[in-house]
Amino acid sequence: MGRYSLSPNLYDEVYTIDISDLNKWGYLKPDQILSGVLSWRHFGSKTSINIIVNTRSGIPYLELAYILSGENIRYRIDLVTVPSNLNKGEVYYFLCPFTKKRCRKLYFTGKYFLHREAAKGLYRIQTLSANQRGMAIYIQTIMHGDDSIDNISKKHYKKYYAGKPTRRYRRDRKRIYKASFF
Repeated sequence: MGRYSLSPNLYDEVYTIDISDLNKWGYLKPDQILSGVLSWRHFGSKTSINIIVNTRSGIPYLELAYILSGENIRYRIDLVTVPSNLNKGEVYYFLCPFTKKRCRKLYFTGKYFLHREAAKGLYRIQTLSANQRGMAIYIQTIMHGDDSIDNISKKHYKKYYAGKPTRRYRRDRKRIYKASFF
């Protein structure tokens, strides 16, 4: 019989549902009931779940339905609205069914989509040793520098606006400067 894995769940590798994606796809418009399918590709296999988003009822909710290891799983996640700090409408949040905390992203670990604290995991960078982190930062700095050089040389790249360097140009210049010291 195999042993249970001692490696932690990595937030970078698990399936997630993000409130901003639902908003971008048009599921969070007021007074509607929409259904759809969310799909992920992971290591060559495709995973799909059915969703229903109801913003018409008194308490808006997201309903998830999927099959996991031959078991039908169906549950609701309440959606909570908070007034925007810009006084332009409301901001949606998930209300985790287990921790009852508001969040903008749910992580799939085990059997359900949960808040990050209930999912009990780590980010990939947290599993690296100090030497490996240094190497990852080194490679990331070099790659950002290369990307910034490519950006600056693009045809319609705006370096200055009203005689001042743009924020994007300052950021790219800084990345190139940091990469030149490695």
